[in-house]
Amino acid sequence: MTEQAKVPAIRFAGFTDPWEQRKLGDVASSFDYGLNAAATEYDGQNKYLRITDIDDETHEFSKSDLTTPLADLAMSADYLLKEGDLLFARTGASVGKTYLYRQFDGMVYFAGFLIRARIGEGADPEFAYQATLTDAYKKYVAITSQRSGQPGVNAQEYADYQLMLPSKTEQQQIGMTLRSLDDLITLHQRKYDKLVILKKSMLEKMFPKDGESVPEIRFAGFTDPWEQRKLSEVATFGGGHTPPMADPDNYEDGYVLWVTSQDVKSNYLDRTTTQITEKGAKELTLYPAGSLVMVTRSGILRHTLPVAELRKPSTVNQDIRVILPQGECCGEWLLQFFISHNKELLLEFGKTGTTVESVDFGKIKDMLLYMPSTVEQQQIGDFFAKLDSLITLHQRKLELLQNIKKSLLDKMFV
Repeated sequence: MTEQAKVPAIRFAGFTDPWEQRKLGDVASSFDYGLNAAATEYDGQNKYLRITDIDDETHEFSKSDLTTPLADLAMSADYLLKEGDLLFARTGASVGKTYLYRQFDGMVYFAGFLIRARIGEGADPEFAYQATLTDAYKKYVAITSQRSGQPGVNAQEYADYQLMLPSKTEQQQIGMTLRSLDDLITLHQRKYDKLVILKKSMLEKMFPKDGESVPEIRFAGFTDPWEQRKLSEVATFGGGHTPPMADPDNYEDGYVLWVTSQDVKSNYLDRTTTQITEKGAKELTLYPAGSLVMVTRSGILRHTLPVAELRKPSTVNQDIRVILPQGECCGEWLLQFFISHNKELLLEFGKTGTTVESVDFGKIKDMLLYMPSTVEQQQIGDFFAKLDSLITLHQRKLELLQNIKKSLLDKMFV
């Protein structure tokens, strides 16, 4: 390895020495397997950490389902985690997943499918943990874990993992920086999660429940019951098709948005995977912004019924149906209606026995729904539109921070 290859692309000022290649086993005082005990009801103090308790995204101890090991804890002190202990999942689909113990997690015993590396004085535990999030580590696990049966990596194989180490002072700087970024990511993740939960709760309360004609929560000044209408009375409908793929003139340098099922992944749609040319769009209808698009044929219908509002004029293919709100029907309100009734609509109108999952759009057009006045629709629609914008803002901030973290992992490690 050349001297140039022994330093990362980004370094803190004042550090110039080349990094040294070491085995993980050289900087850990021991590698130990976890406690072979069943989990029992949490006793309020002694926590039991299993592979499934380590969050796949944050690598933090998820405390949503706490348990205590069913063992003589007085005889199990060797399995009690200490500051600086780094855990590795040793088998199964989560092999390679890591967790760094922190004091605020309390008294934690680690289970048998985990391996503990007790990081020694010569290395920074946070740096060692962050190194396990790099592509180099993931590649090592992918290769090493290959078995004839279930994938796995044992303690000796983890100890043999080779990583590049700077001085401990530089390790601490890197570890502290990435930990601060992780904390910021966690903060934005929690804000995002809370907003998503808030929206779900408000959708349930701002639309009438089955058998009722008014919702649980209404804006001040609205008291009239909601009226039952057919969807076909308040909207018109459309569809589309796929221009011949064999003719490149239908697609090359195209700029007309063309919606397919893979594009309907959020509540609002302003771009598509494929754009078509004016020639390709010649036999298609260009639907205006504000129209709703619904996926009516796709494997995704096994789980959800995707609906979105067009933010820009678009055409659609044959797997999409378009709903154009008319007159007294507010499109933003109708979008939120479909979102709030997603599972019920899929259950009621989903077709069975077909090769590809689909819904009966003919029946959807004639479905009955309770509607408030146009003014109340607009207030409800505006409320959820603002909430959706806030959710999207936090989602983008979160994605930006995650991308920054990934970039730093690439450039701050060798």
